Parts: sequence; C-alpha cells; structure tokens
Amino acid sequence: MSFGRPPSVKTFTTSPPERGSFPLDHEGECKQLVKEYLQCLKQNSGNNGNCRYLSKAYLKCRMERGLMDHDEMKNLGFQDKG
Repeated sequence: MSFGRPPSVKTFTTSPPERGSFPLDHEGECKQLVKEYLQCLKQNSGNNGNCRYLSKAYLKCRMERGLMDHDEMKNLGFQDKG
C-alpha cells in the first residue's frame, strides 16, 4: 500500500488535430473578416449559411498570408463554386 499516491494512475493519450496546428494571426491580418463574420452571424440569428462567403474569405486570407497550408476549398467544406 502506498500512501499519498492515487491507487491507479491513468494516462491520457492525445492525438493531433486532423489538419495539424497552424500559427495564430498575431498581426491581425485577417481580423476584420472575423469581425464581419461574427456580425453576420448576429444579424442572421446564428444561421451561418448566409455568412459562408465570409468564412471562405477568412480561410483564403489565412492561406494567402501563410497562416495555414493551401488547400482546395472543397476539402475545407465548401462544395459550392462561389
């Protein structure tokens, strides 16, 4: 019997995010798009279907500035052509 130690020590295993980690936007290069997206959500009662163009623009902004790897929009959940 060991005093001061829990009877069994559980270890937690973690897995990395599916697309890996990416740098935060410390310089605020895409910050305006985030503000516009949140405002759009507020105006549309949380219905993000009307705001998808802003989330797409945000992802493009991040890719253009090297804040995330370049990828096709269809791989990021945008099946539409717009």
